[in-house]
Amino acid sequence: MARTESNMMPLGTVAPKFNLPDTVSGKELSFDAIKSDKGTVVMFICNHCPYVIHVQEEIVRMAKEYGEQGLSFVAISANDVVNYPEDAPDKMTEHARKYNFDFPYLYDESQEIAKAYQAACTPDFFVFDGQDKCVYRGRMDASTPGNGQVVTGEELRMALDDLVKNLPIDREQHPSIGCGIKWKA
Repeated sequence: MARTESNMMPLGTVAPKFNLPDTVSGKELSFDAIKSDKGTVVMFICNHCPYVIHVQEEIVRMAKEYGEQGLSFVAISANDVVNYPEDAPDKMTEHARKYNFDFPYLYDESQEIAKAYQAACTPDFFVFDGQDKCVYRGRMDASTPGNGQVVTGEELRMALDDLVKNLPIDREQHPSIGCGIKWKA
């Protein structure tokens, strides 16, 4: 399991637009259709990454909790499915159902959206305010597989709490660490 850090998109960057297939509903979904006036969380994840599996339940909890407060969530997988068939769209559908995703799980086959977001690893989190500007990017918390720290989502939760309260997110932000996105050759 290769450790890769996120690239940390510059704060203030406007969310790159997308139109990708949702492996849960079967519909094409755009950023504009998914986003919320309060804020939007874009997560790059995949099915097989041990770092994602480690935080999977907290992702689902946070999406439900903050979704009820008006934030929207979307997950995107951009992995090369030729070399990583466990991340293929049909497997994404199964994964989303197994873990009760109540947010879209989009497939970025071209990998252009992952590149536009400067995503580097899974999981990689990006938070955009109501004006679609990046206000947080990086990790959920300091917990990783095997480091003994409990998954709390603390860092991402503090950012989302500030966003919901319309407060500036002015705390230090740390890169996420996970498996590198499986880029096509």
